[in-house]
Amino acid sequence: MGRIHSIQTMGAVDGPGIRAVVFMQGCPLRCAYCHNPDTWDLNGGENVSPDFVAQKILRLKNFYAKGGVTVSGGEPLLQGSFVHDFFEIMHLNGLHTALDTSGIGTDENIDLALRHTDLVLCDLKFPTDALYRQYTGGSLNQVISFLEKVQKKGLPLWIRHVVVPGLTDAEESIFEIKRISEAFGNLEKIELLPFRKICEAKYESMGIPFPFANVPACKKETIGKLEKLLRHKKEPL
Repeated sequence: MGRIHSIQTMGAVDGPGIRAVVFMQGCPLRCAYCHNPDTWDLNGGENVSPDFVAQKILRLKNFYAKGGVTVSGGEPLLQGSFVHDFFEIMHLNGLHTALDTSGIGTDENIDLALRHTDLVLCDLKFPTDALYRQYTGGSLNQVISFLEKVQKKGLPLWIRHVVVPGLTDAEESIFEIKRISEAFGNLEKIELLPFRKICEAKYESMGIPFPFANVPACKKETIGKLEKLLRHKKEPL
């Protein structure tokens, strides 16, 4: 059994193709710009079996034939056994599996979750351990350790990075994310994701302040500029 927050039946940004996305409940981090605070509590959500979730998705199996299934969160590495069993069912039915994670989990849960994973999408939030601890409560070193495990297993890797104005949008910061990411030979691409504020209503309904309420949303032009730098520059200006 495992606790899930929700299931999205038509995801187009969490891995290749059209995908079903299972959002797991529970997260050990408290990222200052988190857009899913309703997934933090491990006791929230719905308690279900891997078979229950699988059957809901397999009804639309043909729809996901050229895409697959992604488990996101929350943090799926909190529930490695559930991810293992669910992904095993997906593999038995010929569907591609992707793990969308912050890379924070125990060795046991990581090993279980990766056994039937075809693609890893890892959110590399900050380029230094100090920033990780300040804005997420987590550790960059732990994420690097996770990425080393992914590389050792030879799994394709996509690095995702949220660009927050005034915090992670500096060229030097982006190039450090690039440097860290490209140290892993299994890296396929780096995705820069714009900071958005559509989560504010969730914070308000939960009665907790949104720490980045006064930070502007990231502009499309900023993402374009930084993506161009990643493609064409080797050193910060």
